[in-house]
Amino acid sequence: MADDKKRDDFTVDMGDRNGKNFEPPVSPVRHSAGPVIPAVNNPIFPLLSYCVSSILMTVTNKFVLSGLGFNLNFFLLAVQSVVCVLAIQVCKSSGIITYRDFNADEARKWFPVSLLLIGTIYTSTKALQFLSIPVYTIFKNLTIILIAYGEVLWFGGSVTGMALFSFGLMVLSSVIAAWADIQYALQHHGHATEEASKSVSTLNAGYMWMLFNSLCSAAYVLGMRKRIKLTNFKDFDTMFYNNVLSIPILLVCSIFLENWSSENVNKNFPIDNRNNLIFAMVFSGLSSVFISYTSAWCVRVTSSTTYSMVGALNKLPMALSGLVFFDTPVTIPSVSAIAVGFVSGIVYAWAKVKQNSKPKTGILPTSVPPMSASSQSARDSFKS
Repeated sequence: MADDKKRDDFTVDMGDRNGKNFEPPVSPVRHSAGPVIPAVNNPIFPLLSYCVSSILMTVTNKFVLSGLGFNLNFFLLAVQSVVCVLAIQVCKSSGIITYRDFNADEARKWFPVSLLLIGTIYTSTKALQFLSIPVYTIFKNLTIILIAYGEVLWFGGSVTGMALFSFGLMVLSSVIAAWADIQYALQHHGHATEEASKSVSTLNAGYMWMLFNSLCSAAYVLGMRKRIKLTNFKDFDTMFYNNVLSIPILLVCSIFLENWSSENVNKNFPIDNRNNLIFAMVFSGLSSVFISYTSAWCVRVTSSTTYSMVGALNKLPMALSGLVFFDTPVTIPSVSAIAVGFVSGIVYAWAKVKQNSKPKTGILPTSVPPMSASSQSARDSFKS
């Protein structure tokens, strides 16, 4: 009865279905406004944020390091690490990000990676101190070559022909950049003057620090890939442990290896520019947090392929920032080096996209060689 009552209540008179007077009910027209993408999920915002944050960190570091005779590099890095830890702790307390609490066993496993990171960031500051931002950015590409062949040796990776071509472009851009720097120094100061000799010596020191930085960076990335399998760290876990473990080492190195006399402190932080330098140091620490957050944001909103392409494209504005914000000479060779370096990054990113879209193949000399018993033993001992 209840069912019959419901059917009676909801009966709709459709008219004479077999007659001519029957007209189907007209559905109301609904206008669709189309899907609305929230701003937080729009890929433009995270990609631009990543580019801006990476450029800001490089520029602020260069601003601090380009001061007259700045030599408190360990202190600079310690301040950045402290600011980074405080910032991510505030973000965690606010519910913006999440990461693991400190664990002594995990810290012990991660400590070798933190040491490699200290070597990487210290040599990076020294190289940036002696070299211009465009040259520094171009030479950073050489680290990609070391990492790629490190993956071939230790992780069974492979290098395609297109990747090899991009490596050749990276080396070529570095040679052009170094030649342009040296030629400008000789022409600007004269070939046989003391000023020219001092300028070339400064550049040579920068190239040596850049070499050390490439080696340390490759070791850090490969070592982190090894150790991250033991700890299963996420992005902010890695940032937290890297900075927490680095702070005491950086402070000890600063106290015992750097000159803390009042004369040297005043030289590094002159009265008329002290507040600006301190602000830049704090801001660079915040920029490192922003880079990590926007990196994770990019991968989440877009894809790892898009992220890798943006990383390659970001080389150009980063190099140009050195021409805009600092007194970097603009010459045809220097601009050519930036252009070749930019193209090399694009070619390498595209090579990785192509490589990930098909099964891996090994062709000498880009395939992984047969592993000897001693190599296997070394790999097993590194995991322990």
